[in-house]
Amino acid sequence: MRKFTGDTLLVATHNAGKLDEIASLLKPYGVQVVGAAERGLPEPDETETTFVGNARIKAHAAARVAGLPALADDSGIEIEALGGAPGVYTANWAETETGRDFHMAMQRAHDELVASGAPQPWKARFCCTLVMAWPDDHDEVFAGTIEGQIIWPMRGAEGHGYDPVFQPDGHDMTFAEMNADQKNRISHRADAFAKLVKGCFD
Repeated sequence: MRKFTGDTLLVATHNAGKLDEIASLLKPYGVQVVGAAERGLPEPDETETTFVGNARIKAHAAARVAGLPALADDSGIEIEALGGAPGVYTANWAETETGRDFHMAMQRAHDELVASGAPQPWKARFCCTLVMAWPDDHDEVFAGTIEGQIIWPMRGAEGHGYDPVFQPDGHDMTFAEMNADQKNRISHRADAFAKLVKGCFD
């Protein structure tokens, strides 16, 4: 397992909410986090059909261009009654001509669940795969998940993405009703990060 030894980590994302979460999780390690948008890096096409495949594309593209270790996250929600959809296409469900509309994506998930006739609770899981890549093409991979269910109507105004419809097991609040600290203690990203920290930072 290769250790991170620098002081600046490039995070290969243009998603401000995701960048904030990652910066918060790495704050205790004194790492300066910089986003791909800050560096003017383009977003590579995500052509793989798995979380790890797409995370690898993003991490290696950023590491090669910037000459820095780069961390990429590919994450999404898998809904059991929809055969694991939207999965790696989680963000695609939100795409419109004017940007991403996650309200529309959550509505689609709800409508497809109702149309499927699947009984509640609608089981789901959030998945996160982190890939840490170096400019020499070496990488390390860490995956995390959290189990829960899709609820309706949407609840909460925190977080991002599908957070207002995801209620993790053992909790009575959605991710969007939790503050950042509450969510970051239990999320799929926190699970993957704990493995990343143990592997590359401790």
